[in-house]
Amino acid sequence: MPWSNQGGGPWGSGKGPWGSGPQQQGPTPPDLEEMLRRGQDRLRRFLPGGNLGGRGFALLVLAALALWGFSGFFRVEPDELGVVLRFGKFVREVPPGLNYHLPYPIESVLTPKALRVNKIDIGMLVVEDLRRGRTIRDLPEESLMLTGDENIVDVDFSVLWKVKLNGVGDYLFNIQQPEGTVKAVAESAMREVVGRSNIQPILTGARQNIETAVQELMQTTLDHYGSGIQITQVQLQKVDPPSQVIDSFRDVQAARADLERAQNEAQTYANRVVPEARGKAAQITQAAEAYREQTVAEAKGGSSRFNQVYDQYKKAPEVTRQRMYLETMERLFSGTDKIILDSGGQGGGVVPYLPLNELTRPRTAPQTPPQTGGGR
Repeated sequence: MPWSNQGGGPWGSGKGPWGSGPQQQGPTPPDLEEMLRRGQDRLRRFLPGGNLGGRGFALLVLAALALWGFSGFFRVEPDELGVVLRFGKFVREVPPGLNYHLPYPIESVLTPKALRVNKIDIGMLVVEDLRRGRTIRDLPEESLMLTGDENIVDVDFSVLWKVKLNGVGDYLFNIQQPEGTVKAVAESAMREVVGRSNIQPILTGARQNIETAVQELMQTTLDHYGSGIQITQVQLQKVDPPSQVIDSFRDVQAARADLERAQNEAQTYANRVVPEARGKAAQITQAAEAYREQTVAEAKGGSSRFNQVYDQYKKAPEVTRQRMYLETMERLFSGTDKIILDSGGQGGGVVPYLPLNELTRPRTAPQTPPQTGGGR
């Protein structure tokens, strides 16, 4: 019998819920017995014979069991991984596709976007507007960092991350806010790396080293947390001095660029002139050494020749003296245009009109006069 009857409920009083005052009248709740009776009437219409016998009850139980069993089928999307829980405890991971788990409440499934690469921006806020398009707003509270030489630098960077293939359980149960955790770890790691570096390498050529160091530090920290997150890449988007001093800093950078260019030009000139001077010095040294070798060799040859002549002279002085005289006279008169005839001690002379000079000239073949054509 319902408790909202005139008897006043289970406490036997018509005054309020605890018998201390008048109870407010409200809408009468539906009668549970009436609802059950109506449900039984509707069920009899679909059963054969119109009554709930043993066979009908068995069919009803089988249908309920079939529906309960089919409720365990689930689908995992291509960018998801299925995590099966048995009474709330992690038991296994399932790949994308159609899968099955024991029906609720025995097992349940979670499908996080574990295969998707996520991106988090630090130091900037990307705003998508249909009218203005894609705009980027700077966040100084995240991007301004202190370097190791006590300078301030404005760093905007992005972090690409995803869930490890075997770390979906850690990702779901060890950390509460994955994106917030990754962002906090990324900002902390970047501040630590920048704090160990000077401003000049950060602004010029150390971008790759900074990205690698931040990625390794982030991965170490997240693995220590047991987050199940893998950092795939760290990208530096903008590295500049603060906006208040950026013009002065650019002037300093231009002056340093001019200095480096002048140094490179001087080094290029030195690289060209110094090898030429060294080559000329080596050439002069080699020529002097060759002249020395030639002079020494000629002197040794002259002395050797003199010693040989002297040895022959000691053996036959008259013959050697005559040969030396003739060789000397031959060497002296070989270039003169004179002919000397030995009369042999007789008084005969040379015919005056004899063309003696022509004897020393080379003879040329007589030229054949050109033949003219004609008959005999």
